[in-house]
Order: sequence, then structure tokens, then C-alpha cells
Amino acid sequence: MDKILNWGLLSTAKINRALIKPLRASKRTRLLAVASRSISSAESYAREWNIPRAHGSYEALLADPEIDVVYNSLPNHLHAEWTIKALRAGKHVLCEKPFALTTADVDKMSQAAHDNGRVLAEAFMYRHHAQTLKVKEMVDSGVLGKLQLIKGSFTFTLTREGDIRSKQETGGGSIWDIGCYPISYARMIVGTEPLEVFGWQVKSENGPDDSFIGQMRFEGGIHAQFDSGFRSPDRSMIEIVGTNASLSIPNPFKPRKTAEIYLSHGDKQEKIKIKGNELYLGEVEDMCDAITGKKAPRISHEDSRANVAVILALLESAQLGKPAAPARA
Repeated sequence: MDKILNWGLLSTAKINRALIKPLRASKRTRLLAVASRSISSAESYAREWNIPRAHGSYEALLADPEIDVVYNSLPNHLHAEWTIKALRAGKHVLCEKPFALTTADVDKMSQAAHDNGRVLAEAFMYRHHAQTLKVKEMVDSGVLGKLQLIKGSFTFTLTREGDIRSKQETGGGSIWDIGCYPISYARMIVGTEPLEVFGWQVKSENGPDDSFIGQMRFEGGIHAQFDSGFRSPDRSMIEIVGTNASLSIPNPFKPRKTAEIYLSHGDKQEKIKIKGNELYLGEVEDMCDAITGKKAPRISHEDSRANVAVILALLESAQLGKPAAPARA
């Protein structure tokens, strides 16, 4: 229960930088190792970030008996394969979003975690921040009245040629990379799964979407709309509308330590300040809590599976030009 958990980074992906600081800030974790496809790359990364061990293959990291937890930051199409391998090697796994590219793969990942008695969770960092928890609390309290509409956006301009996020074969596309956030947020707020979805996409030269616009219809007359894209300015927002009031969250997916949200009722607007922790620390502590048996991970496998199912239904709708229903478990 009191053991310091040794973590290993599965790849030298840029997103690792977001996790290195919280891994060192937590009193329950130690960043012990990093793995790359070559020993030279791993050693260079280890020197740069002062990581004690470097492994020249992913297999070598999984074979390291002192590694307790693996952070899987590999490209989207490798999430399922290497998460399952890590679980079978006896490691707990924090896997970057999206969890997988098919619901069948999510099921295999979940089964591997169960069979090997290990904790597996998806790395949606915003879900652990005090701002997100406060927004959910306010909606559930009824302060907005009956929930009607959720609107969300997440876009930025992708300028790097050949970026992995723009490649079809690696699970690229804006909906998988950033559209997954407003989709996840809306589902969390409503607390149920959409009955049907409708999507439109603008495809890139390489195949996946450069931009995606989607709608989701929930029970009770609740609707959600979102857009994601790689060819628009930096935009990030969520608006939640009820019969009595609306709530605006200007920075929903990467909230800062001190966040601000805005409650509007008629011509009156109230600014609500929320004090939180370092953004990525929450998912680290959540993993520690789950591994030590204090509680289940905040994001369940069922939740992660449902998000993948909605994304797949939106892509199907965009391809066929008609509404689609997300697959149920």
C-alpha cells in the first residue's frame, strides 16, 4: 500500500513531457525508465529528462521487473497492441486517448486487465481537474434547469508536414485526436449515451479528416454539437445550456491551476473561480489510488468504450450521409 510505484514511458512521444513533471511531483511515483525503438534514442531521451534507465525496445521495458506502471503514449493504432502486451507482462497501464480505434480492441484491453489483475485507465487528463468536477456538480444540482444543449469546440492549426496525426494508417484525424474531448465532455455531462449521431467531415489529402462537425441526440430532448479541426485557429470551449441558465467554460480541456467559468442567467453573469491542481497530476494520482485499492479509476472501461463507439458512429455517419447509432456493449 505504501510502495512507491515505478513508472516507465513507452515511447519518447512529445506528450510525455506533460506527464514527467507530475510523476516527479507525486509522492507515490518515481519515473524510472523510458523505452524507444533504438537504444541511442532512448539513452538520448533519458539524458535529456534525467531518467535513470533507457531501454532500446518496448519489449525490454515490459521485461523490466522493477517497472510497476507503463504510460502508453504510442501512436493511436498501437494503443491496443502494446497496452495488452504490458498488461500480460504484469504492468498497470495508463493509456493515452483514444483508448483504441475499435470497440473490439477496447474489449480485448479490458479483458487483459481483468485476466491479469492489473489497473488500466484512459488518460483523459481534464476529467480529474477540479474545474470539470465543479461543472458536473453544478449541472447535476439543477442550477441550469433542465439540460437542453451542449456545444463544444477544439481546434488548432497543424503546420508540421507529415505529422502522425494526419496519417490514416496510424489512426489520424482531428476527431480521434481532439474531437474525442468535446465528445467525452458531452457524454460525461449528460450521463447517458447518445441515441444517434450525425457527422460531417472535411478530409485531408492523406485520408483522415482535417475537420469534423458532429451532433449527438440523447434521451429527453438533449442535444450536443461539436467541431474539431487541424486547419482553424486555436479554439477550445464548452457551453452548457439549460432551461434556467447557461454555463460557459472557456478552457475546458486544459484548465489551469486557477480556472474561471461563467454562469449566465438572463442579463446577469457570474464569474466562478476554481482552484485546481497541475493538470496532469490528477490522472497520475487516480492511477495510484486505483493500484493501491483505494478506489476504481475515475474513467471506467465502459466509459472509454462508449467514447470510441460514438466516434466510430460519427465517422460512419459522415461516410454514409445519414444518422448512425453508436454500437452498444
